[in-house]
Amino acid sequence: MTILQALAGQYDRLASTEDTAKRPPRYGYSLEKISYAVVLSPEGGILDVQSLLDTSGNNPRPSLRSVPRSVVRSSGIVSNFLWDKTAYVFGARRDRNTERIVETPREFDSFRRLNSELLSGTDDEGLKAFLQFLEIWRPDRFAELPGADEVLDTNVVFRLGSELQFLHERPASDEIWLNHLTSSILADGPKQQCLVSGELHAPKRLHERIKGVRGAQSSGASIVSFNLDAFTSYGKVQGGNAPVSHQAAFAYTTALNHMLVPDSGRSVQIGDTTTVFWAESGSDETGDTRAEDLFSMILQPTVSDDTETEELFGTIKSIAAGRPLSEVDPKLDESTRFFVLGLAPNASRLSIRFWMEDSFGKLAQRAAQHFQDLRIEPVPWKVPPAPWRLLLETAAQRKGENIQPTLNGSLMRSILYGSRYPQSLFGAVIARIRADNEINGTRAAICKAFLNRNRRLQNENEDVPVSLDTEETNAAYRLGRLFALYEQVQQTALGRDLNVTIRERYFGAASATPASVFPILARSAMHHLSSIRKRGKSRLALRFERQVESVLEGMSSAFPKSLRLEEQGRFAIGYYHQKFSNRYAPNDNGESISDDSDGINEEN
Repeated sequence: MTILQALAGQYDRLASTEDTAKRPPRYGYSLEKISYAVVLSPEGGILDVQSLLDTSGNNPRPSLRSVPRSVVRSSGIVSNFLWDKTAYVFGARRDRNTERIVETPREFDSFRRLNSELLSGTDDEGLKAFLQFLEIWRPDRFAELPGADEVLDTNVVFRLGSELQFLHERPASDEIWLNHLTSSILADGPKQQCLVSGELHAPKRLHERIKGVRGAQSSGASIVSFNLDAFTSYGKVQGGNAPVSHQAAFAYTTALNHMLVPDSGRSVQIGDTTTVFWAESGSDETGDTRAEDLFSMILQPTVSDDTETEELFGTIKSIAAGRPLSEVDPKLDESTRFFVLGLAPNASRLSIRFWMEDSFGKLAQRAAQHFQDLRIEPVPWKVPPAPWRLLLETAAQRKGENIQPTLNGSLMRSILYGSRYPQSLFGAVIARIRADNEINGTRAAICKAFLNRNRRLQNENEDVPVSLDTEETNAAYRLGRLFALYEQVQQTALGRDLNVTIRERYFGAASATPASVFPILARSAMHHLSSIRKRGKSRLALRFERQVESVLEGMSSAFPKSLRLEEQGRFAIGYYHQKFSNRYAPNDNGESISDDSDGINEEN
């Protein structure tokens, strides 16, 4: 199934839902941000301008209203039917430089011509009042409107007197608008086979824009569009090069825009990629919603006091532990079809970063495997890390704008399909570790996940340890442990208030070229151990010596001259395990905690 077919099918399901709040606009209409309603008298005069702003949040914002479908303003002046922004409705906008009111007579003339033409001959009282308004209104009167400064540059609709119904909602308006759409279809040229339905229809020349993708133009961007001759073929114009019927184009754009609405719960942001997802069981809406909510938590896990959220988080932990989906939540059907679409801005168009269609059961299995691959001890997080948190570890200063653009899609594809993690993810993490000499649990987990998944997919038996493994013989892993021990020795001898530790000075070089650094570290460690003994902590010094000897056992007498990139990852994991394991981590006094299995008492 193609992306457009899946989205068109999602529109049909949304349109038939019993929950009216979840229903998208019907054919010919779209949800738009409306701020004010202009109240007209039967003679066409303006009685009032009433606010339609949503005041439920901290700041008032436009409310989403179903209105006659917005036009695509790729260029030129084109107006909407019975609603628009003030530049068209009143012929006035704000000058960006001077902040003053500027008249826009051309836009107002376009609005008046379209609406007067469509409404000519109507006998509806409200529409006749609107025609009177178009006849008597002059753009130079805008400043006389109540609250003119707040209304400027917003979208407005109309109503008659004390009636609650807007003019565009009247049956006469609906009939006129749908007849206009039908005549527009007939004017779009000969029929072609629709790429969505497979039926013969006149193709939609300009598809509606997609709004809500972060980084794209505020007016929206297109998935299907042709604006240069190089993109066209056989003399076809615009949408004729990828024929999609008017109904199908409306369905897929409306469904996508509906799911991209803020707080819809069906889209999350991962780096510069807006990820949209939906379920299709064919029968159980409750199960679909449950699957969608669970996937949202997988992509962006959060902890709150909300009972439903806590229940979903418990489900995620059970999935991560490897439990079958049918045992975790009986409401979830493993056979439910699930769709995931990644969109990123690209000038006036949208790029498709990734697209997945599969059963929810398989998707849950891959999510569980992803969590298992990331598993590391001690556990560095309260909730499994969202993909965007992993990506931040690759970015300078942990800023989202510094994430490699293509890394978002590559990581999501590896999670969704269970394929190898991108080499660029691993390389970027190692580069950041070497650049800022910082190794934390998330970075160590990324290294561990990358190495384990690659080896598993290559049918190699060797695994990277989840927790501290004193029996692991890998040289890079042991060198990472050894570096952590040398750091603990330094901190114990000199205290924690050091301007520069050996980690800050040597970590990058030690993980890449051990032979050039570790002899220096070994000599410094001997000096620090001597200082520890002089402070009356001989047993602690002896314990450090025995740990160092234990790590060095089984290694070659010569330190490796260099470590490959993958071995640098093992080095980082060994360092994390040694430093942050509860058994070996230093306490607040800079002393190492132990279960005394080696018979050494740490009192001194």
